[in-house]
Amino acid sequence: MNGIVAFFQQHGLAMNHEQAMALIQQHEDFFYLVTFVWTALEGETFVIFAGLAAQRELLNVYLLFIAAALGSMFGDQVMFFLGRRYGRRIVHRYPKLQPKLEKIFRILEKYDVSFIMSYRFMYGVRNISALSIGMSQIAWRRFTALNAIASFVWSFVFCGVGYLFGDIMERVGFGNEETMNFEVRNFMLAALGLFVLMVGLRVWYAKRQAAKEREAEVLSQPKGE
Repeated sequence: MNGIVAFFQQHGLAMNHEQAMALIQQHEDFFYLVTFVWTALEGETFVIFAGLAAQRELLNVYLLFIAAALGSMFGDQVMFFLGRRYGRRIVHRYPKLQPKLEKIFRILEKYDVSFIMSYRFMYGVRNISALSIGMSQIAWRRFTALNAIASFVWSFVFCGVGYLFGDIMERVGFGNEETMNFEVRNFMLAALGLFVLMVGLRVWYAKRQAAKEREAEVLSQPKGE
């Protein structure tokens, strides 16, 4: 590994900590725009690592928080209005969405507020949830208010996770390359492995739930004579 790093450094292809810091700081304003766009689409992983950069003082954590919150709110608001205006056409074009939509409709009938406040924390359901809410009877003003609150809560949580993780890294010595030792490297590898494991478990759980739903659909269909 050291040989590879030395090769890149020798040929001017590697950046040290100061160069990376200067690069992010030079394009800081653009980075907030990227955050807005990214979080409008999905973005919790991106926000976590952006929070880490903010803890290292590469970004302004308050501007990052606002950009992520507004991006998340904007993306879901767009999906809501797409559902309200074109929802039936979308379902007609993609009939496989119908079972998921019906499931969300049933949840909204009982737990509309709690669902709107929490669905962006669930893996793989954010866009379809906002779309289905747009197709429901929930007023757009009500959704906008709840969407705004949920977006800022979501941004606070994931920015905070990244910032806290950066603080832990600094306390164990990762922020200073001269004090980094074998134990710290192992700690960071373990943390990275845990993160990958969590993502993998979320994907596995989502696929498992989808398989159960498909099985339930098959069992619920009347048997042919």
